[in-house]
Amino acid sequence: MLASCGEPVGPEPITGLPRDLSVAEGNLIEADNRFALKLFREVGEEEGDKNVFVSPLSVAMALGMTYNGAAGSTQEAMRQALELEGMSLEEVNQSYRDLIDLLQNLDPRVEFILANSIWYRNTLTFERTFIDLNQQYFDAEVSALDFSDPAASQTINAWVQDKTQGKIDKIVPDQIPWDVIMYLINAIYFKGDWTYQFDKSRTTLAPFTLADGAQTTVEMMSHGTEVPVSMASGDGFRVLDLPYGGQAYSMTVILPNTPGEIAEVVDRLSQGDLTSSIAALHETEIHVSLPKFTLEYEITLNEVLKSLGMGIAFSADSADFSNMYTGPGNAYITNVKHKTFVAVNEEGTEAAAATSVEIGLTSAPPVFVVDRPFVFVIRERLSGTILFMGRVMDPTAG
Repeated sequence: MLASCGEPVGPEPITGLPRDLSVAEGNLIEADNRFALKLFREVGEEEGDKNVFVSPLSVAMALGMTYNGAAGSTQEAMRQALELEGMSLEEVNQSYRDLIDLLQNLDPRVEFILANSIWYRNTLTFERTFIDLNQQYFDAEVSALDFSDPAASQTINAWVQDKTQGKIDKIVPDQIPWDVIMYLINAIYFKGDWTYQFDKSRTTLAPFTLADGAQTTVEMMSHGTEVPVSMASGDGFRVLDLPYGGQAYSMTVILPNTPGEIAEVVDRLSQGDLTSSIAALHETEIHVSLPKFTLEYEITLNEVLKSLGMGIAFSADSADFSNMYTGPGNAYITNVKHKTFVAVNEEGTEAAAATSVEIGLTSAPPVFVVDRPFVFVIRERLSGTILFMGRVMDPTAG
């Protein structure tokens, strides 16, 4: 059921998870969220003043599948980078299995797709246990392909396009390099209508102050009336939580007090800061103004992941993926590619992400106007899982 402005979508809000989280699930969500913030900070530093939009959950799941093939020092480096210390491999796998089921079935008013796949060169043999674990715990679709045939690339990209509803159309190159033996791919798709939709007739051109003080003009959405939202204040920023559908999912907007402070706010945004700000959210009714925007983003995460301590996994000489492959040569990660899409409009938000791990051989004021650079998080509120994180420096930059 569609909502008129200020009217909530559908029946009663979802106020609890369908079951209690296990201790291991809670630990995994905390680990993934710590990884999310580390990843987001590192990407932000690498990208300078550009818009950024990533899905830490997509990256973590693609690397989680890869983690099942790691051994020795490589496994330990990945464990630390992914914040998985204190969790056994079995606990990590089982928790991902449970989380995949949980996140996809929480809110019938929100479309959420999570899919994993493994594609490998059909002339090689891989460890059966590695394949079985990823099929059992990550629901991975597994296929052997002739990587020398351009049709292999088309098959993989068609899978990604299908799982992301056409929003990500390509994640592997047209011609797969001769030394690539496997792709481990995660795809995520999210589509949710705002619980309280914006009034299209009230969307107007308005100024948006960039980090350097210059101004640009954006399409600014407004509800046209006060709507129930949740707000909180942090160290140098304010927080606004805008729910989708039955309110299990939301967009959390983190707005620095001044336009030039966004870098400092991102640097300070630790798991504790975010958790405490979310815990401090309180319901109120205010006028909200939010830019309408669409972003398409892509990044190769090799240097970012090396900065997080995973360098050995990219080393042709030192990487140990003997739980994945024990044939001639040495398996190692050659590329981790990440592509995302997000569209935010009066009705809601549509977002998608794909991550490919390529294995090679060898007190709030009454108005909240988002008119300067901001950070936003799309999250599942009940478990606290971060799905996507973005930084909008200029909504007109695409």
